Amino acid sequence: MQNLFNYIARKSPIHELTGATKLVCLILWTFATMMTYDTRILIALPIIAFILFGISKIKLSDVKFMLGFTLVFMVLNNILVFLFSPEHGVGLYGTCHQLLPLWGGKYLTAEQLWYHLNLVLKYMSSIPIILLFVCTTQPSEFAASLNKIGVKYSIAYSVSLALRYIPDIQKEYSEISKAQQARGVEMSKKVSLVKRLKAASSILIPMIIMSMDRIETISNAMELRGFGKNKKRTWYMARPFTAKDILSMVFCALLLVLSIWSNVSRGTRFWSPWM
Repeated sequence: MQNLFNYIARKSPIHELTGATKLVCLILWTFATMMTYDTRILIALPIIAFILFGISKIKLSDVKFMLGFTLVFMVLNNILVFLFSPEHGVGLYGTCHQLLPLWGGKYLTAEQLWYHLNLVLKYMSSIPIILLFVCTTQPSEFAASLNKIGVKYSIAYSVSLALRYIPDIQKEYSEISKAQQARGVEMSKKVSLVKRLKAASSILIPMIIMSMDRIETISNAMELRGFGKNKKRTWYMARPFTAKDILSMVFCALLLVLSIWSNVSRGTRFWSPWM
């Protein structure tokens, strides 16, 4: 079964960065992407993101499910934006270059196509970095990172448990699915999508029961060990910052500064060749 939101162990410079560094870089990168519609910056960010993806030695086959899901969501988002507001770009950029007539007296404009290009670039800028963070950060180290930046350690540990539990859910789903198929429940592409969805829904009840049992076991074990009694705790996976960590955070901070400067210098978040 295809893994999603799962740590993938590799030997790469990205994996060597501390979890706190990758979390800070993710936050800075996300803000830099969100704050601007300057196409020049949005073209540079995906290029850097895919270079970093290559450096991490994470293969596209490792994350093909999430990439495919994101691609579908990106296409649907662009289609819906266009259907509900086909001249939205005209209002954003303040110019109008009509290309083709549409319905209701509206026109397909170059500004609208430029706006959709920016939307695609935003997805291409943020999704690889998010996948990179998830695939290169060990859950326990991620919890230590959250605690290091001020998040209460009980909350940080809960996030770590949730990330650890995702592969277990996938494994349990696969095992129950194979057991159902061994009993004659067809879930392959030989049957219609509706029948496959009905068969998949029958797996939910055993999964919920197994999940509740596991939650009770983990909560009892944590309570018996006095979890949450003290205000602070140590982390086995915590690591000190190195020069590479500092340089990575400075680089992402500079990207955010560039994004803000682009907005302030022009007095707007948007940029196009016609402005």
